[in-house]
Amino acid sequence: MREITYREALREALREEMLRDQSVFIAGEDVGPYGGAYAVTRGLYEEFGEERVKDTPISEAAIVGLGTGAALIGLRPVIEIMYIDFTTLAMDQIVNQAAKFHYMSGGNVSVPWVLRTQGGAGRSGAAQHSQSLEGWFVHIPGLKVIAPSTPYDAKGLLKSAIRDNNPVIFIEHKLIYNNRGQVPEEEYIVPIGKGIVRKEGKDVTIVSYSKMMDEVLKASQVLTKENIDVEIIDLRTLKPMDYDLIFESVKKTSHLLIVEEDHHTLGVGAEISAKVSETIIEYLDAPILRIAALDVPIPAARKLEKVVIPN
Repeated sequence: MREITYREALREALREEMLRDQSVFIAGEDVGPYGGAYAVTRGLYEEFGEERVKDTPISEAAIVGLGTGAALIGLRPVIEIMYIDFTTLAMDQIVNQAAKFHYMSGGNVSVPWVLRTQGGAGRSGAAQHSQSLEGWFVHIPGLKVIAPSTPYDAKGLLKSAIRDNNPVIFIEHKLIYNNRGQVPEEEYIVPIGKGIVRKEGKDVTIVSYSKMMDEVLKASQVLTKENIDVEIIDLRTLKPMDYDLIFESVKKTSHLLIVEEDHHTLGVGAEISAKVSETIIEYLDAPILRIAALDVPIPAARKLEKVVIPN
């Protein structure tokens, strides 16, 4: 099977869905001739034209509002917010509009947009360009949240997200665009809401997602040398979350460690910990542990950034 980058996998998903469905279009800052801040949309403007690959003004609220309006009249926008930090400028459009219309209309209308954005630290982007805000979005009823770690999952989940009839936040970590992985040339999708076991083991369950999967897999090699047999779960989708997969693993290992790049307090890991404790606490032989970013703004200095982010 061929190997392509995470970036190329995303681009293929966009192109294939635009060819498959004429209602799919792309909008965002620099997504046109420039090809996107991280080159994901490169070449799509030349192929599909400005009617379907639209550069927008620098207004995150306008970008999301455009997407919501277009979705309400039957289109399937893929809107791009350059950094997840900048979604804060569009929170009313995301939280009070897009996430609510299906419920407020009694199920009569849907908002089938995908909001692509990238988050995470590692490039000395400092406090306003390095955040992991997925914990905010998983809290909002009406939103689905996806954070794939591999090219295979990035392509398959983006295709599923575009076909979904609900608003989807699709989070790409800035450090994994060049990661390579096997991706089939034939058509496939990855279902939303299903995690995957990346490594089977019997001693401890480690749950993670996105870029932190790289760190977890590296750590597992160290633990193997110490005769600790870890089972690794990649969540892939943060909402809806595959709790059954987590429960099944914890029942086998009786130990749980959750690793995330979001801040420690009230993050995705805290919710998983609560759910496991409420549901299958009798299977645990030790307290659940969480490893996450420190509760401080992300520093610009590389040495300090490394202190804040799990590694």
